[in-house]
Parts: sequence; structure tokens; C-alpha cells
Amino acid sequence: MCLAVAIIVAIAAGHPNAAKRPASRKMDAALARVSGHGGRSRVIVLLRPGSEDAVKAFLGRTRSRVISHHKSISALTVELRNDRLAGVAGLDDVESLSIDGPVEALDTTIAPMSGLEVRQTLSTDGERKLLGSGVGVAVIDSGISALPEFGRRIRAFHDFTQGGVAAKPFDDYGHGTHVAGLIGGGAPTAGDPNEVGIAQKVAFIGLKVLDANGRGYTSDVINAIEFAIANKATLGIDIINLSLGHAPYETATTDPLVRAVDRASAAGIIVVVAAGNVGISPTTGLPAYSGILSPGNARSAITVGSEHTLGTRTRTDDVIGPYSSRGPTWHDGYAKPDLVAPGHKLLAPVSATSALPVQYPSLKTVSADGPTFINLTGTSMAAAVTSGVVALVVEANRASSVRAHPDLSPNAMKAILQYTALPMRDPSGVQYDFMTQGAGALNGSGALALARAINTSATTGSYWLTSGVAPVSFIDGVALSWSQFIIWGNNVVWGDTVFQNALAWNQNVVWGDNLVWGDNVVWGDNVVWGDNVVWGDNLVWGDNLIWGDNLIWGELLRRDENVVWGDTVSVQ
Repeated sequence: MCLAVAIIVAIAAGHPNAAKRPASRKMDAALARVSGHGGRSRVIVLLRPGSEDAVKAFLGRTRSRVISHHKSISALTVELRNDRLAGVAGLDDVESLSIDGPVEALDTTIAPMSGLEVRQTLSTDGERKLLGSGVGVAVIDSGISALPEFGRRIRAFHDFTQGGVAAKPFDDYGHGTHVAGLIGGGAPTAGDPNEVGIAQKVAFIGLKVLDANGRGYTSDVINAIEFAIANKATLGIDIINLSLGHAPYETATTDPLVRAVDRASAAGIIVVVAAGNVGISPTTGLPAYSGILSPGNARSAITVGSEHTLGTRTRTDDVIGPYSSRGPTWHDGYAKPDLVAPGHKLLAPVSATSALPVQYPSLKTVSADGPTFINLTGTSMAAAVTSGVVALVVEANRASSVRAHPDLSPNAMKAILQYTALPMRDPSGVQYDFMTQGAGALNGSGALALARAINTSATTGSYWLTSGVAPVSFIDGVALSWSQFIIWGNNVVWGDTVFQNALAWNQNVVWGDNLVWGDNVVWGDNVVWGDNVVWGDNLVWGDNLIWGDNLIWGELLRRDENVVWGDTVSVQ
């Protein structure tokens, strides 16, 4: 028996609950590749509830280093020798092993579009009274710089690259500040009203998970999500923005980051996630499918792709960014993204000393007496714009009743955004398929109109609109019909479902669970297996998530501004 096998057998036999089934089935694709080899890996170990102490004691005997304990998802982040992965995976108390991969930031840069232009194309520029007041947004990213645009609205700041310690707000990279600026940056010092975010009075909770180089770990993101859940009431957290993700090495059922997002949604926090910038096949150079990143594959999340407004207010010329990740999700075949939003060439403020403007000075737009702005493109930006609109929708619904009533649940919010979305067509006039645009483009005015009419105190199963709502929005003088459907699971649900307080909108219902609809779940076209999804060569991920031979640990390759994924994860 070789030494590596002997060690694995000894480890497994040393635990009273050693499993008999193959351990390889419990490891994600990245870990399966290195299992039994030399070196060490940071691993997130999902455990059976209640087994944490026993497994920690066992790991201690093997001299493995426990880095974090993720109580909400019953998991540990551990540094393991690769020749011990199979032994740990073989324990009955272990559900699965997932790589705690490095997180890196990546964004494309093009000519800028101002905040006012974004609000105009969303038709929220006329909302003088709605500014996100009383709404809290947790930005889990590279931090938030304490710029004048945010005033005193950074309610709390914790640095999870240093274990979650409370700190003064800062962002030594710049990505998180840019995201926060799009969500709710206020008027800059120079007083230029063109350079502001969507919800200019939201409160921010800055949760830093990326360092000065734009890198971090998945486990730090999970720790930040757990912090948001635990402090939801204390800090008033209504929304989490996750403009980040990693390659989908395993099913969403065992993915630790997906589990954390699901826990946040079940706690009543609306989680907005970037779909990813992996929409181009490296083989053909054409748009390809199944590039959704984790946790964009979480059914509970509002997963957002990126549209290009071409710098105009009208919506009829908008197109999908070719880099925007398309569905369905790789392992599970879930229909994603949920919708798309402006994410192309957007301006937002950053600290002049953060890494992005220093490393890329050509990105900067500096006012004479004001702050530094940079322009970025990607689904990161689209998610931020969506979070800003969600903040306005939360405020509008809260203000619609003279008496206190429950907030809109995460499921209800997604239904509102999808039902009011504006279906898009490509330049040739052909409507984009569901796996490219979800339900359509984010429609701020439509979502606000519907949210204002909803009474969340209505009993389950009853009609919950307090007034009639016409399913049409007028933008730039053009009447645009809403999609008037939601994508529930892998089916299109048509009709007036969102006009009722359906069981589906309950906080603890998993999006896509057909049991809540009974036998009437399929009210329209089947999404995933419809004629619009082209398979064959038009898939992003090849075997085992490798594009060609480009499996490179800890490195991120670029091809024509597109990400080529090896065993890495990225901020989008």
C-alpha cells in the first residue's frame, strides 16, 4: 500500500463515524483534481448539524488548521493537506468538501454613463420623494471609502480580511466603493447632479472581504453574510449586494456560498447577485450558455445580468452585454439570470488613492473641486443598480400604508422585478431568450408602481393590491408593456399571480418549489428545454469546468477582456 493511501485509510479509520461510500463523491471538481497529491488546500467542510465539535476534535488530531466556523450553514473552513482530503470526505459527519478559492476583482472599462442617465433610463429620475430613506444595504466587497458622497450613511464597517473586526470605513482597492456609489452615492462636493446613485439616502453596512489587490476568500464572504444575518435587526439590513462569485464546481445543493445566500434570504434579507462576466465561449468567441457563477445559481437570489443602454434614455435600443453570463446553471439546470439591468460603462466615485484609479489612471474623471470617478462595466455594476432600485421599492411599499405592515419578502421582490421587467430584443429584432435576459430588463418605474399598490398584510391567498395597476410604463415617450410573467423554477408562470398574496411569496418558500402551486405550476412555456437554448458547442464550461487546457491554479487568464476560468473565483 502506498504511503498516500495508507495515510487516508488511517485517518478515516481513526474516526468512529468513518464512511464506507466513496469519498470522491463528496468533493467538488477542484478538490477532486488535487486529492491525493502534495500540497495543501483551503477547504470548506459542510457538516451534519450537531457534529461540529466531533469533527473539529478529529481535525485537531490530524494537525489540520481550522480557520473559520460557519454556524449558519454548519461548516468549517480548514487548511488540509491534499493527501488527507479523501479521508476527511469519507467521514459520515461530513456532507461535502468545497474549495475555498481565491476571489479576484475584474471589470471592463468603456466610455462612461452618468448616474442621472441611469436613473432616466430606469424612469426613476422623477421620484423626488423616494431616496431609499430607512433602508439598509450591506455591500460585501472590497470596502467603502468614507467619501463625501456617503456622508454619515455608512452605518457600520467590518473588515473580514482581518477576521471581521470593526474598523473605520476604507477601500484600498476601489471596487466596493464604486458599487456603493451606484447603489446610493449622494451629490458630490462639486454639486454635479449627474454623478449620483439610485437611492441617495440608503444606509450602508460595509463588509470588506477583498484586500488591496482585490483578492480574498469565499469563506470570508460566508462570514460576512453570516454577520449580516445575525445583525439584520440591529443594523437594519434589508439588502445584501454581492457583486462577486466563483466558478460552479458543484451542485447548488452542497455549494457553501449558495447555502449562505439561502440562509440570508430565509432570514428576510433580499440578496442581489451578479450573474458573472462569463458569457463568451473561448472556443468560438460567440455568446455561450451555462456561464452563471456561484452564488448566482442560488434560487433564492435575485441574479442580474448586464444590459447596455447605448447611453440613451429610450429602452428600445438596449442590448445585452455579450460578456453577461447566461443560464441555465451548470450543474443544476436552473433558469438564470432572473433579469438584466444597466451595467455598461457606468460612472461612480472612488477614493483617489485606491488601487483602481492609481493603476488605471485613464479610467478617471475628476471634477475641479470634487471627487474622483471611474467608469466600470460588468454584471457587478448591474447588480448594484438593481440593489439601488430594490431599496426604492422597499421604501415605496413601506410608505404605501398608514399602518405598519410586513416588508416585501425576497421572493415577492423578485416576482415584482420580473413581472414588471421589459422584454428585450437584439439588434435584428429577435427577442432574447430567457437564459440570456431572464424576464427582461429592470423597470424601475414599473416596480415602484406595483410595490405601492401591494398590501403585504393581506391574508395568504387573497388579492393584495389596493388599487389597479396598468402593466405598462412610459419611458422617453414610448409605452412599454411589462413582461407580465415570472420564471418560477424552470417554468414561466403567466397571469395575475403577483396580484395575490400567494404562498410562493412567503419568506421560507424556496423559489422554484413547484409544490406551492399544486398542479398548475406550468402555465406557459418550459424555460430550460425550450427551442431558444442552443446547446452543442455553445456552452461556456467544458469538461470539469476547464476551457481547453487552461487549468491554472490561483491565476486568472484574460482573452480579449473575457475571463478564462481555471480554479479561480472572481468579483464581477
